[in-house]
Amino acid sequence: MPKKQLIIEKSIELFAKQGFEATSVQQITDYCGISKGAFYLSFTSKDELILELIDHFMKEITSEIDYTVNNVKNDEEVLYKFYYTTLYSFYKHSDFAKIFMKEQTQSFNKELLVKIRYYDSLIEKTIITMLERLYGEDVRDTKYDLMYSIKGFMSTFSELFLFHDAPLDLNLMSQSLMEKTDLLARHSTVPFITEEFMQMFKQPQNEGITKEHILEIMEQKVEEVEESIEKESLILLKQQLLESTYSPAIVKGLLENIRNHPYCKWIYYLLQNYYKF
Repeated sequence: MPKKQLIIEKSIELFAKQGFEATSVQQITDYCGISKGAFYLSFTSKDELILELIDHFMKEITSEIDYTVNNVKNDEEVLYKFYYTTLYSFYKHSDFAKIFMKEQTQSFNKELLVKIRYYDSLIEKTIITMLERLYGEDVRDTKYDLMYSIKGFMSTFSELFLFHDAPLDLNLMSQSLMEKTDLLARHSTVPFITEEFMQMFKQPQNEGITKEHILEIMEQKVEEVEESIEKESLILLKQQLLESTYSPAIVKGLLENIRNHPYCKWIYYLLQNYYKF
């Protein structure tokens, strides 16, 4: 495992036990079994590590939700799969999700808040796309209200098993939230949050997702990935970005090769959106 990835995974465990502020770089290096010098080769500070952790956590959730919404073919299953994927992602990353939700109002600087808002906007976009797909013109005036209701469900119901030790039945929870959302979508008539309202509070978005930006990330991932199929697929996808030679079917196949690799999920998300598959 690359040293940077080791630091990320071990520090999540440590932060979950002690919190961000109470954990020192020395404690992190001791827990990882590495020197401080090795730590500073990967991160310039603890704050940079925390930013990287937020990236790691939010990229995983954002890419999983986007993939689910765009690849479930049966409209009747989309809401259920959306909620199941979201709740399972919080459960799978429960150690970091707990500390993230507890400390975000206390510890985060402006740079981190901007980063979180960026990922949040990507999830909002996916939710709006899902609502338009399922309900079309019926939610033209209420879709932003519905989007905020869905985000509230995601957060509140995640807290039940993260902080209150509620019995976890993801299937039942997802079915319940699917029913609630469908009732709201079909019967809500008095919107509070309109498109104009959203524009008033819209923040500048990260414009870094360009071909050059994707290539830069791919360079890094090619070095990190050790498995031969995934590494070769990344190399071929990089060549495709530089000079298009493969058919869409081949590109889709290469993307599927990397989709489930833990180091490649964000690259998959970026390329999926870049090619608009």
